[in-house]
Amino acid sequence: MPKQTNIPIALTIAGSDSGGGAGIQADLKTFAALGVHGTTAITCITAQNPRRVLGIQACRPEIVRAQITAVFEELPPVAVKTGMLYSAAIIKVVAEFFRANRGVPLIVDPVMISTSGARLLQPSAIEQLKKRLLPLATLVTPNLDEAGVLAGRELKSAEDLRWAAKRIHAEFGCAALIKGGHLRNSREAVDIYFDGANELLLSAPFVKGVQTHGTGCTYSAAICGYLARDYALPESVVRAKEFISQAIAQSHRVGKHSTLNTSWR
Repeated sequence: MPKQTNIPIALTIAGSDSGGGAGIQADLKTFAALGVHGTTAITCITAQNPRRVLGIQACRPEIVRAQITAVFEELPPVAVKTGMLYSAAIIKVVAEFFRANRGVPLIVDPVMISTSGARLLQPSAIEQLKKRLLPLATLVTPNLDEAGVLAGRELKSAEDLRWAAKRIHAEFGCAALIKGGHLRNSREAVDIYFDGANELLLSAPFVKGVQTHGTGCTYSAAICGYLARDYALPESVVRAKEFISQAIAQSHRVGKHSTLNTSWR
């Protein structure tokens, strides 16, 4: 019998995207591209395409918890990420599980609103995210608007990103990666990382004419994948920035839409 290769395992806890560009589907494609076995706990089924979200059906919190338990029993992940959690009840069961399992790095992508403008986190859940989940996180990866909600102030400049990263780290105790891709009048996609000891400014040129559906999911999944491959957190973030930048720059055409090329490597 040929010798089998042992590959690391990562878990994504997120919503399913019927269009295949974001959510669970984007996460699994990213894990596979990085040589990581992806496992899943699906929080919501969404009816969506690159243009819009037509409907959302949340899973019962009990089945979300059961999925996570099932994965940890036989396929224990070495890194975990969350995406669309949608409700306070789902956040509660996820937080309860990881409060009892603190040894695994947890990347929280605080998915609040889709690229097309649909609300993916109920307003009542935001406080639960801040109170229950972020204190358990290793890293939180908000975009410009999400960081403004978490930090309590609208962000308009790269200096604001630095302030928000430090504010979020001070309040919740986790590292923060503030994604500045939506900054107006910026020639580059600038992100700021801060973990209390290290501050990184990560930048890449804007690529015109490419839709950004799924970039946040793919970016956080790449960080999770590199952590699963035993890179340190700052190095995982740097490598993930390169991964998502190339996935955008080398995007494919699918039907009428561009889609990220997670297999560019």
